[in-house]
Amino acid sequence: MSTLTELAAQLGHELQQKSAQVTTAESCTGGGIAEAITRTAGSSAWFEAGFVTYSNRQKTRQLQVPEHLFSEVGAVSREVVEAMVCGAQVASGARYAVAVSGVAGPGGGSPDKPVGTVWLAWGCERERFARRFQFHGDRQSVREQSVKAALVGLIRLVAGENPIEG
Repeated sequence: MSTLTELAAQLGHELQQKSAQVTTAESCTGGGIAEAITRTAGSSAWFEAGFVTYSNRQKTRQLQVPEHLFSEVGAVSREVVEAMVCGAQVASGARYAVAVSGVAGPGGGSPDKPVGTVWLAWGCERERFARRFQFHGDRQSVREQSVKAALVGLIRLVAGENPIEG
């Protein structure tokens, strides 16, 4: 069993204990978080929906991310992932959510946001937490590290802990 599969199974166990559901809002991971979650048999009991909103237009259309944020702070930002997590919760009705936006590479980086820059946000009801990560490696490695960080944060959040600490 892979690490991601083990993490997803642990998340499922924690969510089932609370009779709660989770949703995902993904950009740079392209559905990787949802895929890891749905590897677990019975995940339909606790996985509500997954949104893959790769374009800014779809982030606004599906998750109600305010359009002005893209020109003001960019898609890879705290503000955008926090809006994505909120939009996913509203659209799905799930208690818990995670959102991700980043620069997986190999191109697309900038001095402010080099390749490997990833923002993750987690939400539970009205609480929001966000953290910037700087991952290293190739595109696949950045995406895998993002999925792992998303799952670890969700497990911490469902357990009543701060997902950005530890």
